[in-house]
Amino acid sequence: MPIYPITRRSLIAASGAMLATGLISPLQAQALAPTRSMRGGANNYLPGAPVVERIGGGGFWMSGTVRRAGDGAPLAGQRIQVWAHTTEGHERDPHSHGATLTDEDGRFRLEMPQIVPAFGQPHGHLAYDSGEYETVFLRPVMARASDSSLEAHFVLKPA
Repeated sequence: MPIYPITRRSLIAASGAMLATGLISPLQAQALAPTRSMRGGANNYLPGAPVVERIGGGGFWMSGTVRRAGDGAPLAGQRIQVWAHTTEGHERDPHSHGATLTDEDGRFRLEMPQIVPAFGQPHGHLAYDSGEYETVFLRPVMARASDSSLEAHFVLKPA
């Protein structure tokens, strides 16, 4: 069997073939870094908000994903708390808080009242706070106050 010299071109071609055939995945090739808490994310946080089907009258959707740092595997059954200043209450009001669980693909989705601007920005608050992974607080800002949904994505590091 002839031995071929390893060149930059042959190495790139072999790596591309391995990715294309699934021998290695892009997530293995580059580790997924954990999400860092956002400034202001924990504002008006109330520990232990109950898991609910919907917050208030609904009409607005908060959704996202939860993955494990490193390999990016989806995390099922993780509790995500959501709260915001809405048409039905302030973000400090207990009835403006609720939690949901991720599905088998690490996705979550919770209906809530329309988010309205607080301090000039329409934004939501989300927390992963179940203890198996490090706590993360997010405060995503909506592009427009008229938006009817907002996404947030968590990459969690084991506690």
